[in-house]
Amino acid sequence: MYIIIYKQFKLNMSNLLERKSVIRVKEFLNKYDNNINLITLDESARTAKDAAKALKKEVGAIVKSLLFKNLNNDFFLCLVSGDKYISIKKLSNLIDSKIIKASADECKKITGFSIGGVSPVAHINSMNKILIDKNLARFKMIYAAAGHPYVVFGINFYDLCKLTKGEVGYFIE
Repeated sequence: MYIIIYKQFKLNMSNLLERKSVIRVKEFLNKYDNNINLITLDESARTAKDAAKALKKEVGAIVKSLLFKNLNNDFFLCLVSGDKYISIKKLSNLIDSKIIKASADECKKITGFSIGGVSPVAHINSMNKILIDKNLARFKMIYAAAGHPYVVFGINFYDLCKLTKGEVGYFIE
């Protein structure tokens, strides 16, 4: 029984690159640089800690894509180093508006990705702003979700900034 379930899971894993959300990310990346490759993982990268373990990298080299909104339902995507935490107060001051974390349903509706697989690119709706944690610049290569918790891509900080047209800021605790 356990062997059959494991084999079914492995078979499904081979189809990851054929999922619509992953294809959307790959097509977006290819328009920028077709040398950016997607990496499929044997373990989940749903959290930064999980991704770091699966990739054998430092947690700080993992990009957390976190969605926030203000009271007017303007959405802001924050790309944060995996070993850092957002200060809601600093983020609210930076946006000049009270900010709260978007729900899982809002995240799926706005980005087109489920939590754990939210890519910094290829969203189905535009963000009001994308903010990038400058702490990600500490690493030669950083890794972000590519539309699924088992698929990521590697990119350098400067290319991530160009690709997302994000604003580098300081909103960390």
